Amino acid sequence: METLAIHGGAPVKTGPFGTGKRFGDEEAAQLLEALEQNTLFYHFGSKVKQFLADFNAMYGREYSVATSSGTAALHVALGAAGVSVGDEVITSPITDQGTLIGILYQNAIPVFADLEPHTYNLDPASVAARITPRTKAIIVVHLAGYPCDMDPIMEIAKKHGIKVIEDCAQAYLTRYKGRLTGTIGDYGCFSTNDFKHISTGDGGMVLINSGAREDYETAHAFADKNYRRLGTTVDRGTSYIAPNYRMTELQGAVGIAQLKKLPWICERRQRYGDRLNEGLQGIQGVIPPQVDPEHDCTYWFYMLRLDLDQLTCSRAEFCSALEAEGIPNRAGYIPQVCYMQPLFQNRQAYPGSHFPFDGSSVSYKPGLCPVAEEILVTAVQIPLNEFYSLEDIEDIIHAVAKVGACYAKSDE
Repeated sequence: METLAIHGGAPVKTGPFGTGKRFGDEEAAQLLEALEQNTLFYHFGSKVKQFLADFNAMYGREYSVATSSGTAALHVALGAAGVSVGDEVITSPITDQGTLIGILYQNAIPVFADLEPHTYNLDPASVAARITPRTKAIIVVHLAGYPCDMDPIMEIAKKHGIKVIEDCAQAYLTRYKGRLTGTIGDYGCFSTNDFKHISTGDGGMVLINSGAREDYETAHAFADKNYRRLGTTVDRGTSYIAPNYRMTELQGAVGIAQLKKLPWICERRQRYGDRLNEGLQGIQGVIPPQVDPEHDCTYWFYMLRLDLDQLTCSRAEFCSALEAEGIPNRAGYIPQVCYMQPLFQNRQAYPGSHFPFDGSSVSYKPGLCPVAEEILVTAVQIPLNEFYSLEDIEDIIHAVAKVGACYAKSDE
């Protein structure tokens, strides 16, 4: 058995991971063209329009709306879906705050359903159990590029007449049974912040999957203060408040160039993530994520779990040993499930007020989503990058296997 680097042995990886340049001449050329328009406003320029046209063609949809961020995209979808005061929206307890902000801005109530243990995504049975007469929408989060089990979720939504919004911030070109995530629910929301598959610095998009012009116009207006700014006229007769989430021409320009790179980025990440899944099978105490053969995962990051009953170490010790082998990692994804954060424990979205939680019986007690809670105390996240080499991937596999072998409990 190899001696762990943390105990004085030779580390598995001594050289740097592969790196690359995300932005180049293509983005610079598009930005220069945007500046030469003499306007950076999306309605008068051509770059945001071209970016959306290219995105629509890639995803096979007629309509999408550009936004200033992925968080904004989700808020726009909620607004377009008609979510309002007192409504309930079911979502994942392991997600970024961006998934939740739009719910609360609409003065609706987040409801958390439990997760499947090996995909880290919503468990349809738990979603069904959380439905009430107040449920207006479900936000599914395709965490880390793993697709949610969409067919049963869509059946639940159809049965109860509620909307489904897909949070695809981490799931570009992910496929569920051959269908692109983001095209299955009523709305598909994407992020182009600097930590996603592609970047425009910040930004987002909302796919309108109904294909209805009316739905598109509602979403488009909600992203622009409810101004009806389509065609050559502007209707400023707003009937309810809506935010200003407009994307600029500079973001659109970078997006045009970035979209051209997206298929290559996703192909590399999928290949590397799938190889990790294959290579980490059979290591005592290590549980790779499960990706159904019918699906394609594009791995925004790679997250495995530890069966600590099969190991002689804690998760912290496992992570430290893996780091010493030259493999960066971190424990879990977020520190704790969303409903354990002070906002929900104190039921306070706004300083000095308990609105919109007043009168709501929705629970945020510990143990609400036991699988999700267990995921966060056993998960280990390993960065994944399209610029890595195959040698880098094999080094990750070797290092995890080495650490697992050294800490494996004996059968004796």
